[in-house]
Amino acid sequence: MENFIVSARKYRPQDFESVVGQRSITHTLQNAIKSDHLAQALLFCGPRGVGKTTCARILAKAINLDDANVALTGGDDDFSFNIFELDAASNNSVDDIRNLIDQVRFAPPKGRYKVYIIDEVHMLSQAAFNAFLKTLEEPPAHAIFILATTEKHKIIPTILSRCQIFDFNRIGVEDIVGHLQYVAEQEGVSAEQDALHIIAQKADGAMRDALSIFDRMVSFSGNTLSYEAVIDNLNILDYEYYFKLVEHLVGQDIQSSLLLFDEVLKIGFDGHHFINGLAEHLRNLLVCQDEATLQLLQVGEKIKERYRQQAAACSIPWLVRAMELANGADVQYKNSNNQRLLVEITLMQLCSLDSSEVKKKVDEEARILGPAEAKVNYKGSAEAAATATAPTTASASPATATASKGSSHSGIRDETPSPEHPFERSEESRSPEPISERSEEKPPVEPPSPPPSKVLEEVPTPASSRRDRKRKVAATLSINNLLQEQEEKAKEKPVIESDSPKGQADAFDQDRLQYYWDLYCDKLKEEQKWSLMNTLNKHKPNLGADFHVTFEVENNIQRNEIEKEKPELMEFMRTRLNNFQMQLEVIVLEHSQVKQLYTPQEKFKHMAEKNPALLDLQRRLDLDVDF
Repeated sequence: MENFIVSARKYRPQDFESVVGQRSITHTLQNAIKSDHLAQALLFCGPRGVGKTTCARILAKAINLDDANVALTGGDDDFSFNIFELDAASNNSVDDIRNLIDQVRFAPPKGRYKVYIIDEVHMLSQAAFNAFLKTLEEPPAHAIFILATTEKHKIIPTILSRCQIFDFNRIGVEDIVGHLQYVAEQEGVSAEQDALHIIAQKADGAMRDALSIFDRMVSFSGNTLSYEAVIDNLNILDYEYYFKLVEHLVGQDIQSSLLLFDEVLKIGFDGHHFINGLAEHLRNLLVCQDEATLQLLQVGEKIKERYRQQAAACSIPWLVRAMELANGADVQYKNSNNQRLLVEITLMQLCSLDSSEVKKKVDEEARILGPAEAKVNYKGSAEAAATATAPTTASASPATATASKGSSHSGIRDETPSPEHPFERSEESRSPEPISERSEEKPPVEPPSPPPSKVLEEVPTPASSRRDRKRKVAATLSINNLLQEQEEKAKEKPVIESDSPKGQADAFDQDRLQYYWDLYCDKLKEEQKWSLMNTLNKHKPNLGADFHVTFEVENNIQRNEIEKEKPELMEFMRTRLNNFQMQLEVIVLEHSQVKQLYTPQEKFKHMAEKNPALLDLQRRLDLDVDF
């Protein structure tokens, strides 16, 4: 029986040109040797299996060659006695470093340099690092140190500052696949491209791991390496499961999705592995949406074509939302007591992602009207859709027929609210209509407001003057100007609070007033106006005669805060209630002043008033009250 040599050792690169995936580092080292600018202390750091020790050995051989470009294997000179390789894990004490320092003093018997390769240098003790500092900072002219480590953060900063650091990157999937293809050809193994991609992905950027997996797969399947054999042996869930699952999710087939998940569990995969694979699959579908990001998809050509076909059936918003749900399930998986139920709920949520026209309409309203108004519209969206599509009956009144006709053309809901939601109306349904049409439904409650021209003439004047004054304040601040501005703001309030030119005055009750009042509080919450929201939530508005609303507050500070917000609040309430004659008055509650007791004398006097016997006790015992 012949001695078998693993591929990681048999195909270890012997020169810089054959190093895979570290082109920038090998090119830098070659140029440093050519120009004789090589540092005497180098630190190679990076993940496992990316070529740190290999590059250190190649560099140690190439340093003493007269011409760095000649093939290393064809050189006649042997400089093996000039290369010393140590394992810091087993030589990590101060005594080991002392022996190393004693050896460094002697010049090489042949060639120019002695090279010391210290692997896993982070395993040195603190004392060993400190003992090594002086030699590493000022080594002899004939000594070069190459340190290699996978954990750079464990090396003390004083060592790092004395070394020239080279950071090795993870090897790319395509580079690993290319090297595996070369090894397969040398070994006479027929390997499918998709199978090599699976091995490269499983290696996670480490060439040594990839070659070890390759040897195991060849031992398992012989000289023919197939995709099915690789996924069976490496315990990898087939892509086909995820392609089928996404088809079920897009088709909103909950039953098939749950059955497929059950099948995955029966073949031995856990739910966490399944949900992570689903998130990765959705991510791959997303990068397939654009040719510019297609390079991020690191799979074989056959699988890549499948991804392209399925990506055409999925929209980007759907994929983004689906990835959010899958990622949320991944985060919650370890803390869940019923992990299977968590994954099944996630699958049902993915199947229930609503892409109907009603949901699109609500999203559009949220973008235009704001989240608070869209929330109101969403509650009545089903009733609105039914109202918009229902045919107009012969017994409908002229006003109702007109409204239904308008809504069928513009997609706006009927003016009359549904019985289930008597207080909900969309923004479009409250748009002003001609007075003649509105009078057919309900006569005006109060006389019409002043002519629009008069109000419009009054409003721009102070606004324009205020803008001019702000320009002056930006240059020179004047207290008189600020006071004058506050006075004009106070004068503007009656204009803002006066009846709107629309002149509408629909009747409303206390419940409807409270409903939209709470809705405005939700709007303040979304705007993160916490103080004002708490003030408006503390008491309820009271509806009086002639649409006069009063609101009670605790102090003047709260009243001033509401007065500043009053224009926006009144516009919101009047528009929602379709009543532009509503007035709001903020009232400060009168509280009985409770005298606070601070000093001991005040407290004793207060207690003596309640119990006069304390005075007699004080006199008999000759007690004094402290100040």
